[in-house]
Amino acid sequence: MDLAFTPDELKFRDEIRAWVKANLPPAIAAKVHKAQNLTRDDMQTWAKILGKKGWLGYGWPKPFGGPGWSAVQKHLFEEECAMAGAPRIVPFGPVMVAPVIMAYGTPEQQKRFLPGIASGEVWWSQGYSEPGSGSDLASLRTKAERKGDKYIVNGQKTWTTLGQYGEWMFNLVRTSSEGKPQTGISFLLIDMKSPGVSVRPIKLLEGGHEVNDVFFDNVEVPADQLIGEENKGWTYAKLLLSHERTNIADVNRAKRELERLKRIAKAEGVYDDLRFRDQIALLEVDIVALEMLVLRVLSAEKSGRNALDIAGLLKIKGSEIQQRYSELMMLAAGPYALPYIFEAMEAGWQGDQAAAAGLQGFPGGNVDNAPLAPTYFNMRKTTIYGGSNEVQRNIVAQTVLG
Repeated sequence: MDLAFTPDELKFRDEIRAWVKANLPPAIAAKVHKAQNLTRDDMQTWAKILGKKGWLGYGWPKPFGGPGWSAVQKHLFEEECAMAGAPRIVPFGPVMVAPVIMAYGTPEQQKRFLPGIASGEVWWSQGYSEPGSGSDLASLRTKAERKGDKYIVNGQKTWTTLGQYGEWMFNLVRTSSEGKPQTGISFLLIDMKSPGVSVRPIKLLEGGHEVNDVFFDNVEVPADQLIGEENKGWTYAKLLLSHERTNIADVNRAKRELERLKRIAKAEGVYDDLRFRDQIALLEVDIVALEMLVLRVLSAEKSGRNALDIAGLLKIKGSEIQQRYSELMMLAAGPYALPYIFEAMEAGWQGDQAAAAGLQGFPGGNVDNAPLAPTYFNMRKTTIYGGSNEVQRNIVAQTVLG
């Protein structure tokens, strides 16, 4: 196992670093480094910059318009973007549905949908979870009934991340009730502007609007928006979920947030506390171990060997690390991590505008403390979404450990 980067790979990393530094808007990077709320325009701006360069679909093969990078090059690209403070690529289009369209879509579907994803022009949403169908996704009840050359869709999806911005949505729908639950599911692409589609916000504990309920009331969907074969959607869903779970691990963001944790600990005067430093060290060891696991997979791919199917393992450890660094940031700030008024933060009165005006806009005095509580609350989800960690451990035990 060779974990060292080659001279060509190191040169590639330098080129990526220089390009990101020259093209990433500083105002957006500042928001990311301080964990402040990103608007739709912030995320879309960076997506379009990458799209123009041909890098929004950085994991795509050349025949579909991607750069055709190796697994190591993709890892280095992700690392440089994360450390520079680039927003995470919203994964639903380029990372999740695009590989499914490439693998199972018709040439006409590929020509129709992939360009808009690659350019960053079209915002995609994910329609998987339903009330009562989260980790047990196969129990979903949203129904699509075939009538002539269209499907009539009725049902509800929930926890639809950033669905308020969605233009298109990929959905798992039930097209048959015969046999095992998994055998009656199909993979359908739905225009969210279609009559009968409605989006209702779900306000989270910290006051933010990140997730939504999406309702389908006799929505007509052309049959040519079915991906692959009817009742074979579970197969396509598993391919997509492997990309989602690897994406959740996000070791590069963890490395960036580790540095942020150290900055906060120093600013709050707890960095020299040996017990607190022990906790930072334990977290850093876990992040290094996760990175080594990722590099091990990349090394196997470089040498032509098949890596173990460990997407679930990456998801388990990555999600736990995200929760841990958000907890330690809260502990570092102590009571100053608690006060948070979402509307005031959005207006700038608990952030940079207050500091620039010379105001004690945030009770902690340190504006970096303002987003800590919402981040902590938000990170409670990571061990649940994308398949709960309890379920993932069972899958790893069966498929990896044997």
